[in-house]
Amino acid sequence: MLVRITNTPRSYEWGVPGGISDLLGWEPTAHKEAELWLGDHILSPSRFVDGDGADLHAWAAENAPLSYLFKVLAAAVPLSIQAHPDPQRARAGFADEEQRGVPVDARHRNYKDPHAKPEMILALEDGFEALCGIAPVAAIVGTIDRLMDAEQTDAVARDGLRLWREMVAEGRLDEAFRWALSDDSAARAAAASLTRAGMQDAESFPLLATIGRHFPDDAGLLVASMMNHLTLRAGEALWVAAGVLHAYQAGRAVEIMGPSDNVLRGGLTPKHIDVAELSAVVDLTPGEPPRLLPVAVGPHVNLYRPPAPLDEVGFELAEVTGDAELSLDGPAIALCLQGRFDASSEGDSLPLESGQIAFATDSVLRLRGEGRMFVALTRGAAR
Repeated sequence: MLVRITNTPRSYEWGVPGGISDLLGWEPTAHKEAELWLGDHILSPSRFVDGDGADLHAWAAENAPLSYLFKVLAAAVPLSIQAHPDPQRARAGFADEEQRGVPVDARHRNYKDPHAKPEMILALEDGFEALCGIAPVAAIVGTIDRLMDAEQTDAVARDGLRLWREMVAEGRLDEAFRWALSDDSAARAAAASLTRAGMQDAESFPLLATIGRHFPDDAGLLVASMMNHLTLRAGEALWVAAGVLHAYQAGRAVEIMGPSDNVLRGGLTPKHIDVAELSAVVDLTPGEPPRLLPVAVGPHVNLYRPPAPLDEVGFELAEVTGDAELSLDGPAIALCLQGRFDASSEGDSLPLESGQIAFATDSVLRLRGEGRMFVALTRGAAR
């Protein structure tokens, strides 16, 4: 099978007005567009262009579920700080909430399905901003020292900053994390202090200036200050394994992830925050951002392959810029961003121009042309 599919961009408050339609060359719109989901997820399954309303969720029910969800993302303001569970935690958490009869749409529900959600994000343009992973301890301490110097008026806030620094400097990151998200009065005063620092000196505290404008006095300001802040160039990618804290700040990107909607939040959101469950899931190991470099597997193919076991991560992502032949170990979704390609698979063929998307299920996908195309692959393909 080789057919065109499409979907409607999902609108969230953090989205970019017309951001995805503009990227794909679709009809302009002023609506905030945040994510385009490409896959069989029940919340927003892709539709067959010529299928009289048929979608990939129905196809998967008759065949097999996809091992991934492929997305286009456009962010104008910071997303929530979050982490995702590993497969064991997802299965156990889902089973527990099902047994307790927690409605799947309940605000306080943590696990909407029994699946993990490891993910990879790749910047489509220069300047994509992200928070990802816990920064080295020395870097966090340096940030807190500058914040303590900036706080000259609020004694409670200074006490909070001093306590925070002590926990971080001694390597008690788990305590510092839980304290930041607690109702402790010193923690709340410290978050307010970070908001003031960003407002009063945006040049010295650009991240706090941006976040504080949208989420003043939020506990996420403290958590964000413990994370790596980086700006990606077009084509640079991050690998976000289970438990890794992350929060995308602004820009347009493609994401590929496990077929799940399990999100545990840690600030910068009006949604439910379960500190205990997040603390059980999160990996607070400090270090450099988890970048993922592509591997050239052909003259016109770069492959982004997650550094994780096959039984935990069932996807990878290929970037194609010219003639290529991809071996498929399962369903693939091809998104043409620039140029034109003639796609063929077994007896099927179709042209793909900028903004068009195809779904392929046979053993080989051949592409002829030039431009820029991303192909979401079932793990093991294009080796």
